[in-house]
Amino acid sequence: MELLSGIHPVREALRARRRRLLRLRLRAPLSREGAALAALAGEAGAPVEQIAAADFEAASAGRRSQGALLEAGPLPVLGVDELAAAGAPGGRCLVALDGVEDPQNVGAIARAADAAGASGLLLTSRRAPPLSPAVCRASAGAIEHLPVGRAPNLVRALEGLQRGGFWCLGADAGAGEPLFESPDRAWQGDLVIVLGAEGRGLRPGTLRRLDWRLRIPVAGGVESLNVAAAAAVVLYERLRRRALAADAAPP
Repeated sequence: MELLSGIHPVREALRARRRRLLRLRLRAPLSREGAALAALAGEAGAPVEQIAAADFEAASAGRRSQGALLEAGPLPVLGVDELAAAGAPGGRCLVALDGVEDPQNVGAIARAADAAGASGLLLTSRRAPPLSPAVCRASAGAIEHLPVGRAPNLVRALEGLQRGGFWCLGADAGAGEPLFESPDRAWQGDLVIVLGAEGRGLRPGTLRRLDWRLRIPVAGGVESLNVAAAAAVVLYERLRRRALAADAAPP
């Protein structure tokens, strides 16, 4: 069992219904948000328990609960082939993380990926965090909606995705090609956007597997962006390119 806390994580778990929903516990008297969560739980068939404020604080055990606790099973984790099948061919976009171990970063990346219309998140079996309540909270509940897969070996997973028609684009601070000057053909079809760990970046084997290495221009004093910020920049550049291509297509 996992214990989700906070309005956004609990609400999105109830909306997505991808977990086994065991029990929703709410602080009494119910706030407007609490009543809305109770209604969602009723629709999902999850039991609801209202707890007096003093007892609720003990139940939350110091978590920032905002008056809502959800007992639930774990999120499902897919294989690489199942993850690749998510979304419509030609418009699929996976975000693959190479050694990103901080749950806060993984959650923030999941939030950006879901907002930008990515079809899934690919983690490695090792050197990646579990899909814990901390990841869910950092994603503001977005991880509840975004399919997640794990691969024992990222390089082999990328090879398989390339055989299936995906292009692999990597954000690399040492790459020679600026992101916004990359050719339009790099953004066509199914994509895997590959991001590396803070400080270390992408590993050499991963770099050799990429079809395109792209550098995000930095105008200030720092040399690079946080990995979650970099993910958002690259994902929204993909959206921009797709919008331009749609506008240029003949009616």
